[in-house]
Amino acid sequence: MSDKNLIYIGGPTAVGKTSIAIEIAKYFSTEIVSCDSRQFYKEMRIGTAIPSNDELKTVKHHFIQDRSALNHLSVGQYEKEATKIINKLFQKKQNVVLVGGSGLYANSILFGLDAFPSISNNTLNHINNLYIEKGLEYLQELLKEKDFKYYENVDLNNPRRIIRALSVSLETNIPYSSFLGKVNQIRNFRTHIYIINDERKKLYSKINFRVDQMIQNGLEIEAKTLVEMKNLKALQTVGYKEWFLYWDGECEKYSVIEEIKKNTRRYAKRQLTWFKKYDSANWLNPQKSINEIINNHK
Repeated sequence: MSDKNLIYIGGPTAVGKTSIAIEIAKYFSTEIVSCDSRQFYKEMRIGTAIPSNDELKTVKHHFIQDRSALNHLSVGQYEKEATKIINKLFQKKQNVVLVGGSGLYANSILFGLDAFPSISNNTLNHINNLYIEKGLEYLQELLKEKDFKYYENVDLNNPRRIIRALSVSLETNIPYSSFLGKVNQIRNFRTHIYIINDERKKLYSKINFRVDQMIQNGLEIEAKTLVEMKNLKALQTVGYKEWFLYWDGECEKYSVIEEIKKNTRRYAKRQLTWFKKYDSANWLNPQKSINEIINNHK
């Protein structure tokens, strides 16, 4: 068995993953690979809470604002690029730190990707037309009929995931959920999963405070510069989509900040639901996590 250790630090947004990962990386004189799927894009600085310039100088990070939102990085592409970097780092390092709250991107490194069948353009066009003509609620009911197991677990307000699941279910006439969890790819390193979490009241307070800081730092101005890109997949993101709704006349300005806070709290809740599926994870309190992780890998 390999003696190389990939230390994954996950958890809900705003819990403090970045600072913890940096301290761990400093201690082990190693580098950080991000699996935050929105911090990849250089146009989205304030709203994605990327590490500060000082933090980026302290420890070398990979996949932080290294490409444009115009060039979407799919989870499959990410898995290939990130695994290549991680394996290269392990040629000189004993430990590498992976950090981020995007569960699917984390999964691609920790466990590999499930193998899905290819989908015809006819099927994709059919489902997209259903979405345009009949709306999300219709797709939700169709998913409930075709794959009740996935229906019970998916974020029903995420049309991309529903469209993806329906495309597989309709193409193969087999439930999408039956393709999940089939692949555990062999890695040349051992993975260690640490999920950082805090009391709900403290976490929500951190989330609200972070949003207030983003507003002070110019989130509205940043979002305004991205209006022409609002239909890109990367911009369908909390902190940006709420402003786009306001500028489209679908909500009042006074409600934007509260909507961002509410949607961020909901996102954190979904993240925690995802991480609960990691049977081998160590759940740690933010205040004690650094020492515990270091002691586990001395």
